[in-house]
Amino acid sequence: MKIVVPKEYEPSEKRVPVIPSDAEKLVKMGGEVAIETGMGEACGYSDDEYISAGATVEQDRDSLLSTADLVLRLRAPSVAEIRLMKKGSVHVSFFNPFNERELLEEFVSRGINAVSMEMIPRITRAQKMDALSSQAGLAGYIAVITAANRLNKIFPMMMTPAGTITPARVFIIGAGVAGLQAIATAKRLGARVHAFDTRPVVEEQVRSLGAKFLTIDLGGTGQTKDGYAKALSEEQIAKQRSAMAKQCAGSDVVITTAQVFGKKAPLIVTREMVAEMKSGAVIVDLAAESGGNVEGTIGGKETVINGVTVIGLENAAGYAAVHASQMYSGNLLSFITEFWNTDSKTLDLRLDDEIIRGSLVSHGNEIFSEPLKKVV
Repeated sequence: MKIVVPKEYEPSEKRVPVIPSDAEKLVKMGGEVAIETGMGEACGYSDDEYISAGATVEQDRDSLLSTADLVLRLRAPSVAEIRLMKKGSVHVSFFNPFNERELLEEFVSRGINAVSMEMIPRITRAQKMDALSSQAGLAGYIAVITAANRLNKIFPMMMTPAGTITPARVFIIGAGVAGLQAIATAKRLGARVHAFDTRPVVEEQVRSLGAKFLTIDLGGTGQTKDGYAKALSEEQIAKQRSAMAKQCAGSDVVITTAQVFGKKAPLIVTREMVAEMKSGAVIVDLAAESGGNVEGTIGGKETVINGVTVIGLENAAGYAAVHASQMYSGNLLSFITEFWNTDSKTLDLRLDDEIIRGSLVSHGNEIFSEPLKKVV
């Protein structure tokens, strides 16, 4: 089986899909690994390191894609690149299938088996493949470091001869993987941390990290079977905003992480709420790529609204590209290992397997994912 890893061409993308040590493991499993020249350079991995791992290095991207049995990458391909791939081949990457309708249709029309890394189910057996969580944890850390760098105060309390410096107040909205890592990082830096999530079940986790949980009675809320927060009604959102306004006003840093899978991010922090915050405060919006939780957020940009710095942080995990690549590469390796046929040295997409049912979006010339069938 020819396993191809093309170079990522998005200028802002510093992560790489497969690191040399994992390429070596794929080769030892019996895979024929081929990478595009310069694929690992963004993280400091030379072509020679991949050659030493047993992979081949090729310059012709079109030839690589057209001869691949399995393509591993980070970001979604272009339609033109999908058209180069063989019928029956497998493509694995992030590609947001609920919103990238054209790509999904192209995968189906070409008869390509497309696996969406966003849709790996959150079950115990799939934890080691859960790329959303591995990248989100790093994003939470980067959000706090970014805020600390931009804030005109320090995070910890300090007792000095010149007086006492009080700790910064940090408010984190959303206590999923990114939010929990943000809480832990802010606490390690010495901040006083409050957090909120629509899922009451995470309160214990928030408190275990040393943060205070902001309790807001929203009525019926909770999470999906995969652990994602359920979307709120307009009435619940309004009630949530009202209760959060006071907390935001007293905070030096606000970090928002709330996203609903497959949908636009909910607007949580309005301009009116930003206007009530103190001048010099910092907001980091981790949902910027899916529309933003903060009114006025511009993805990939830093703006100032009424003296408050609003950072629309995109590809946050990419700021820690070496470790993000290490983790994503491990996620891919775990997925392949789980479904590798040791006799035929090929990937065996067992269609009755829970992980495949959740993550395989197209098979043959049909949409395979049941959730996608309902919206297409």
